[in-house]
This record gives sequence, C-alpha cells and structure tokens, in this order.
Amino acid sequence: MLSEAARPYIAASVPVLREHGERITRAFYGAMFQAHPELQHVFNMGNQKSGVQQNALAGALFAYAANIDNGSALAPVVDRIVHKHAAVGIKPSHYPIVARHLLGAIRTVLGDAATPELLSAWDEAYWLLAGELIAAEARLYQRTGADAGALTALPVVRVERESPSVTSFYLQRDGASPGSFQPGQYVSVAVDLPGGLRQLRQYSLSDAPSAPHWRISVKREDAGASPAGEVSNHLHAHAAPGQRLLVSAPFGTFTPLAATGSGPLAFLSGGVGITPLMSVLNALAQAGSDRPLLFAHAAQSPSEQLFSAELQRARERLPGLCALVFHERDASPGVQAGRMQLSAATLADFRHGHFFLCGPQGFMREQWRALLSQGISPQQIDREVFGPDLLEHLR
Repeated sequence: MLSEAARPYIAASVPVLREHGERITRAFYGAMFQAHPELQHVFNMGNQKSGVQQNALAGALFAYAANIDNGSALAPVVDRIVHKHAAVGIKPSHYPIVARHLLGAIRTVLGDAATPELLSAWDEAYWLLAGELIAAEARLYQRTGADAGALTALPVVRVERESPSVTSFYLQRDGASPGSFQPGQYVSVAVDLPGGLRQLRQYSLSDAPSAPHWRISVKREDAGASPAGEVSNHLHAHAAPGQRLLVSAPFGTFTPLAATGSGPLAFLSGGVGITPLMSVLNALAQAGSDRPLLFAHAAQSPSEQLFSAELQRARERLPGLCALVFHERDASPGVQAGRMQLSAATLADFRHGHFFLCGPQGFMREQWRALLSQGISPQQIDREVFGPDLLEHLR
C-alpha cells in the first residue's frame, strides 16, 4: 500500500501527467534506448516510430496515478500486462533500468517542479507496482513451465492465403501440436530484421487447441497512415513450408471459455480480430456445445472475409449458434450490408450472457458503446486489446 507521505504527491501528479505525460514517456524511451540499445529487441520499435508506445505508457502512468487506491479497477489491466510481459520475456533485471530512466525523465521534463518529495513518491509508487508485476510474472512463468524470453524454433508445415492481406501459418513440433493452450490466447513470434534488429509480435492462435498444429493468421500491414509492419511483411515474404519460426509459449487473459459457465456467449469481431474468436468457436464446435452462441463478424468486403468455410462448419455442428456476417461493400445474399449493427431482437437471448470483442480499436469502441446503449453492463463485456484503449475506462 502506498504510504500516507507519498499519496498526496501521486494525487497531485494526475493533472501534470495529463498535460506532460507524452513528453515524459518520449524522454524516457529516448534515454533508456540510448543507454540500453539491447532493449530495442524487447520493445515494438514500429510503435516507437509511430508514437503509439509513448502514448500507451503515458496513458498507463495517468491511469495508475488516478487509480492507485482502486485495486479492483487496476487488477484486470495488471493481469494483461503480466501476460504481455511474459510473452516478450521481461525479467526482474529490467525493472531497475526502467525505474532509473522513468524517474530521470520526470526530472528532465518537470524541471524544478520535480521536487525530491515528488520523485520519492513516484519511486515508491513505481516499486509498489513493479513488485506486484515481478511476483505475478514469476508465478506465470512457473505455471506455464516457460523460462523468461524462451523461444522455440517451430517448423512451418503449411501456408494458406486467407485473403489478399491475411495469411495463415501452420506450425508443428515433431508432427503434432506444439502444446496446449486456451482458446483466445496468443504467442510471440520473433523475426530478425535486416540490420540485426530482432522484433517480437503477438499473434492470436486461430484454431482449436485440439488441432494437430498451432495456426497464426497474420495480416500484412501495408504502409499508409502508419509505417508498413516490418514483422508482418517479413513473414508474408519469407515464411514458407520447411522454414522455422521462433515462437514463445502461449499467453493471454482473453480466454472466453475459462470461466463463463454454461450461459450464452456472444463474439463480436472486426477484420483480423476474428482470429482468437475463431479458435474459441472451433473449440466449441469440436466439443459439440449446445449453449446459446452469437458470432457476429464484420469485414470490409467478401474478398477480406476470413474463415468462411470454418464458420459454415460451425453452423452445422452448433445447434445454438446464431452467426451473422456484415460486409461494408459488395454484400452478397445471406450477408448483411454495412457496418455491424446488432438489433435488440438479435441480442434478446444474450442479455444475461458474456460478450467478447476483438478487432480494430475503433470497431471495439463502437460496439462497446452500442452494447451499453442496449442495456448490456460493462461487467458483461471483455475486449482483446493491449494499449491505450485498454485504459480508457480508467481515465
């Protein structure tokens, strides 16, 4: 628990972080990477270039300061951070490095306003959270049997193009599945880029755990408003059958079947966000579930629709499944035209169920608000997101 001496300084930091948070995080990352260039292998340098990571950390600092005495609000965020840290191999030795450069950045940006008392309070607050993360990460590593940063070279046994921008890579070990996981979890994939920079990206496992393989379905991120995705483009260009990918153990807390009993489940996905939910649906289909299920998916056009054949097989095997597909352009018969809009009649059988959203942040934000407007409570909704939007409800 934060000391009484530190509490007023953290509370006073909330408006300061709202105003200066991104300047602090930019100074932090710049100084840390200059002193420890090896940490560039751990962080997403594409998000560094675009500013997404700086914005995410600024939001995290603000949310932590604003909710430091609200453990119930922070707990779900902390759990997801723990899994993300494990997926990229964060170690206890990394935390003192972060502490030193974060406090240095606060001192640099705030100048004389960064009094010894303020810096001491943030040092205490940082280590309060860091201690919790270190302990939770140790428990997770022990539970999964994975060493921090451990990667396994898995052969690609099959490559399948799902759409013009999405390709699936099938991975095995000794001719079988590389291991168990919970539907909805992800793995990190490491790629060595030209120039020697290793980068890790997280991809959801998109088939059922009972399949004789792991499948990741990777969207190629082309240049546009953001720079081209270095890892996704590398995988699309170079990952072929017979080659090996460096892959972590499965991690992630977005696991719809872990603790939802036997009541109704609703899955809402947009674009490549279908991948973790397809894993869940395939698992339910293979188990022959009879629980009420809503699977609603939005794609831009028929050519961008993923897993149509698998969705049809799920329809045939799941008597309680209501499957809806929305296409913004060129919708064909049996497909709803336009953006996803779920009517009150569609939601009637799911009002007391659990809702799981995955897709672009704008899509999830839109569906979240639409569900709330239909009387669904926030406690019934879960989203697969790691970044600024995860903290939106805490700001």
